[in-house]
Amino acid sequence: MPKMKTRRAAAKRFKVTGTGKLKRNKAYKSHILTKKTTKRKRNLRQSAIVDSTNVKNMKKVLPYL
Repeated sequence: MPKMKTRRAAAKRFKVTGTGKLKRNKAYKSHILTKKTTKRKRNLRQSAIVDSTNVKNMKKVLPYL
């Protein structure tokens, strides 16, 4: 059986925590920042955990992560 390929775009965007959960960065932080409040921009810096409904698909896309 051939090796499974990792989706490289996903591999660059997600990391695995010590407990096996997937960590991601939040969206809406790249441009049009003048109308967003400082508090909102500060909260967007924090990383988030991938929702449980998406984990099954993400594990398929990232077989060796």
